[in-house]
Amino acid sequence: MPPGPPPVPSTPPGPPDAWRAVAVALLNLSGLGLGYALLRRWFPTAACWVATGLFLLFALPADADGVPGVAVAGYAVLLLAAALHGGLAGRRTRSARPGGTPLALLLGLLLLAVPAGGALWYEDAHDEAVEEALLGRLEEADDLVADSGRQSFATAKSDYREALEVYRDIALHHAGSRAAGKVPASLRTYYTTVGAAFGHREYCDAVEPLTYLRTVPDTMPEEPLGSLARWPDDRLATALYECGAQHLGTGDVDWVSRFGDLLDTFPRSGAAARVAPAVDAAVKKAEKAVDGDEPCAAVERLRGLGTRIGDLSRSAGDPGGRLGKAASRAGRSGDTGQYACGVDQYEDGDFEAAQKTMERFAADHKRHRNRARAEKIAIAAEVAQTLPAAGRKLPTTASGGNISVTVKNDSPHDVTVLYTGPVTGRLTLKGCGGCKAYSLSDTLYSGFKPCSDSGRHYPQRTISLPVGTTYFVHKSNGTGSATPASDTARLRSGYIYTECAYSTRSLGSGY
Repeated sequence: MPPGPPPVPSTPPGPPDAWRAVAVALLNLSGLGLGYALLRRWFPTAACWVATGLFLLFALPADADGVPGVAVAGYAVLLLAAALHGGLAGRRTRSARPGGTPLALLLGLLLLAVPAGGALWYEDAHDEAVEEALLGRLEEADDLVADSGRQSFATAKSDYREALEVYRDIALHHAGSRAAGKVPASLRTYYTTVGAAFGHREYCDAVEPLTYLRTVPDTMPEEPLGSLARWPDDRLATALYECGAQHLGTGDVDWVSRFGDLLDTFPRSGAAARVAPAVDAAVKKAEKAVDGDEPCAAVERLRGLGTRIGDLSRSAGDPGGRLGKAASRAGRSGDTGQYACGVDQYEDGDFEAAQKTMERFAADHKRHRNRARAEKIAIAAEVAQTLPAAGRKLPTTASGGNISVTVKNDSPHDVTVLYTGPVTGRLTLKGCGGCKAYSLSDTLYSGFKPCSDSGRHYPQRTISLPVGTTYFVHKSNGTGSATPASDTARLRSGYIYTECAYSTRSLGSGY
């Protein structure tokens, strides 16, 4: 078999050409591998196309997140490597078109506009994607605020905070964006939504959200807030006053904290100036109620007002002294109102309470014009606890009469005798020396008659009473008997009466 033709010798490398190397490097920087194509190196040309295609698939379409820096850096390294490698290869490799180096150099320079233009276009597309994403976040925050406005503040508070955080992020970190330009309007809606209870005159419900709104400037930039930073102040002051006034009118003690917060936070506000007159009016209303159907409730109200107004005056300050004066007047009126309360208790048949109230009133008001009668009512109330019929009429301060009644003590213990009827009073007899308590069988004997020993000197006292029914109660001061003895005497003119106290297991009396 004859030998084949000899192999075609490879093209010998040409002389070094720096301009050709630069042209190849510039053409490869376009990312299209045209420098390799100029040298007819198709495999690296295809590798450049694949790398550029993959990068475009990864980067497009442009979104708000952009292309990760690692990907951009990796692609840039590939371009630089292709340019460097192509430049080295093109320095001695003849081009596909001899004499085309100047044209290739010019084309390489022009094609640099491709990656540069692409980068600029991508930056614009990315910026627009960011704008759209920010507008979307803003819209979602606005929708969250609108939905939260249909719920109570306590329920929606976390959602309000979430929306505010979005507004803050956009205003602080994307200040030049279109979304940032809309943040002030969104904040105005935010404030009116959070503080909507005030607009509905639900003042107590408005206190917490308005207090929260005053904290917003602590986290938000000043510029988008503008005048909103002071928007809650007057409203909160008004809400604190109105809520406190409502509780003051109903007797709820929460008014103290509301007025206290108002005086502490907005001491110079118009709402704060209304606190003292409101408290004065409440005291006057309670004073009038002392003469009404429920004087005891009015007394308790006055005492409570006196204590709480005093607390408010000390804790929140009282420059004009009006709160202190109102507290003192409420306390005094509550004390003197005890008399009307005791009368009401007596007339309602609550004799035990009436006794305690009148005894306390008499002890606390030594010079009061009603003290003497209060003492009489206390005695009558004590009698009525044993003899309810004694409490049918309110006792007067009348004294004396034309019928003599001698009260004797046939008991070894001191005895207090209480009586009420046309005349009310009390007296105390010393224990009888030598007397002793009777047995129960003695008292059941038909001839039993205490105080009948003519040889014994019984401690006694004679009082003058008018005609009518007088109720007597004898209390031993030594036995501690829980059940006082009692007697009902119907006094008539022309008779002399004797009332005798004696002791058994519990105290007894005879008439």
